Amino acid sequence: MIENVVEFFRNLPPKQCATCGEQFEEQHECYQTNCPSCSE
Repeated sequence: MIENVVEFFRNLPPKQCATCGEQFEEQHECYQTNCPSCSE
Protein backbone atom coordinates (compact mmCIF):
# COMPACT_ATOMS: atom_id res chain seq x y z
CA MET A 1 0.00 0.00 0.00
CA ILE A 2 2.80 2.45 0.82
CA GLU A 3 4.11 2.09 -2.74
CA ASN A 4 0.86 3.51 -4.09
CA VAL A 5 1.14 6.57 -1.86
CA VAL A 6 4.74 7.19 -2.90
CA GLU A 7 3.79 6.81 -6.55
CA PHE A 8 0.94 9.30 -6.08
CA PHE A 9 3.31 12.00 -4.78
CA ARG A 10 5.86 11.30 -7.52
CA ASN A 11 3.22 11.85 -10.19
CA LEU A 12 1.95 15.20 -8.91
CA PRO A 13 2.39 18.03 -11.44
CA PRO A 14 4.90 20.82 -10.72
CA LYS A 15 3.74 23.67 -8.49
CA GLN A 16 2.48 26.74 -10.39
CA CYS A 17 2.13 30.31 -9.16
CA ALA A 18 -1.51 31.31 -8.59
CA THR A 19 -0.76 34.86 -9.81
CA CYS A 20 1.48 34.57 -12.88
CA GLY A 21 1.27 30.84 -13.69
CA GLU A 22 5.04 30.26 -13.62
CA GLN A 23 6.30 26.95 -12.26
CA PHE A 24 8.38 27.17 -9.11
CA GLU A 25 10.12 24.77 -6.77
CA GLU A 26 7.91 23.97 -3.83
CA GLN A 27 9.61 24.21 -0.47
CA HIS A 28 8.90 21.38 1.94
CA GLU A 29 8.19 23.65 4.92
CA CYS A 30 5.52 25.87 3.38
CA TYR A 31 2.35 25.77 1.32
CA GLN A 32 2.87 28.92 -0.76
CA THR A 33 0.68 29.42 -3.79
CA ASN A 34 2.74 32.30 -5.26
CA CYS A 35 6.26 32.23 -6.68
CA PRO A 36 8.96 34.24 -4.87
CA SER A 37 8.70 37.20 -7.29
CA CYS A 38 4.92 37.52 -6.88
CA SER A 39 5.17 37.11 -3.09
CA GLU A 40 7.23 40.27 -2.68
